[in-house]
Amino acid sequence: MNKPQDFAKAGIDSISFFGNTAIDGIERIAALNLSAARSFVEASFANLSSVMGAKDMQSFVSLQKELAAPTIEQGMAYSRNVYAIASETKEKMAKEVETQVATAKASVEGLVEKTLAAAPAGSEAAVAAVKSAISAANEAYEGLNKAAKQATEVAQASVVATVQAAKAAAPKAKKAA
Repeated sequence: MNKPQDFAKAGIDSISFFGNTAIDGIERIAALNLSAARSFVEASFANLSSVMGAKDMQSFVSLQKELAAPTIEQGMAYSRNVYAIASETKEKMAKEVETQVATAKASVEGLVEKTLAAAPAGSEAAVAAVKSAISAANEAYEGLNKAAKQATEVAQASVVATVQAAKAAAPKAKKAA
């Protein structure tokens, strides 16, 4: 990026990418929500009709238990879909950030090398200090990036464990019905 126009274009492209990626995720969540709402309304009326057809209290309670299991499964499917959309959106954005950081890092390192190569004689200590500062900044970034990835993995494992626990509980709910 030698010209201000290049820098401005890169910024606009970046904003466009992140904006479009976020909007895509929001659109997918909205479509999922509309589908889930439609499904919920249809199932509610079907379930209401079934429950109203119960002849006694025993069949009423049995029917309610029977109708609860599919609702739990639909809720879990909805949660999995929301999680998948959020994960895909996050991954797209994370990859773009990594690409941009690598590009910026290479540009800065190239600029610094050119500048330091033109440093006057006797400024070796200053050159070494600048290189040391850049190295420390890169190591700090890598450490933060690693910590962020670990936190994401822990959160992801927690969600997966919750979904698995809910899956395990669903058959038990069916048997209880």
